[in-house]
Amino acid sequence: MKFGEKVIKFNKSLEFKGILPENIRIMNPFVENPSAMEVSSKFYHKFYNDNYPRNIILGINPGRFGAGVTGIPFTDTKRLKEICKLDMLDFSTYEPSSVFVYEVIEAYGGVDSFYNDFYINSVCPLGFVIKNDKGNEKNYNYYDSKELQKIVKPFIIKTIKKQINLGINTEVCFCLGSNKNYKFLNALNKEMKFFKKIISLEHPRYIMQYKSGKKTEYIEKFIKSLKSSQSCK
Repeated sequence: MKFGEKVIKFNKSLEFKGILPENIRIMNPFVENPSAMEVSSKFYHKFYNDNYPRNIILGINPGRFGAGVTGIPFTDTKRLKEICKLDMLDFSTYEPSSVFVYEVIEAYGGVDSFYNDFYINSVCPLGFVIKNDKGNEKNYNYYDSKELQKIVKPFIIKTIKKQINLGINTEVCFCLGSNKNYKFLNALNKEMKFFKKIISLEHPRYIMQYKSGKKTEYIEKFIKSLKSSQSCK
C-alpha cells in the first residue's frame, strides 16, 4: 500500500466517540462532507503515490475554512485549485494560514518537492467548533479548555501512533504553534516517546494576523528549519 493510500485509509477511520463538553461539537469533514473525502483522496494519490518516508508537521486541529472543508490540512479551496490543480466545485474558502503555508511550500521548491519530504496534519486530526450566545459556531482548539484536552488526549495518542505507521520519520517532528500546542505536544512526547525531537515553529495564523509585516523573515526561518531536517531522513 502506497503512502497516500494509507493516509486515505487513516482519514476514513477517523472517529471520535467521547462525550464533549456542552456547546462543543466535533468537526469531521470526511463524515459531514463527501466532497472532502473525494478531493483529499485525489490529493493524496497525486502527491503521495509512493512509499517514501516523510517528516511530519503537526498543527493544532482543523479549522472551518481549511481542512474542515477540503480534508487537507492548511489547504483552502483557493490553494487547492490554483496550486494543487484540484477542483472542489461545491465550496469556495479562503484561509490566511493556507496562504502562508503555500508560500512556504513555494519557497521550498513547490508542491511536488515539499510533499515528497513532508506530511502535514494536526495534533488532533479532527476539529472542534463552539456555539456562542447567538448560536453561531466558531473554531475551537483542543487546548482551549482543560476539560476538552483531557477528553481528547487518548484520541490524540491513538491517531499520532497511526500516523507514524504511515511511514513517518521519527527523528524530528515540527509543531506549528510555539506556545500551547508545543507545550502540550512536547509534554505528550516526553510521556509517549513518539519522536526524538520536537521543533516548534510559529503558527501560520499567528504570523498572518500579528506578524504579516515580517512574513518573509518567517518564511526564511521555516525553510531553514525544514531543510535541516532532511539530513535526519
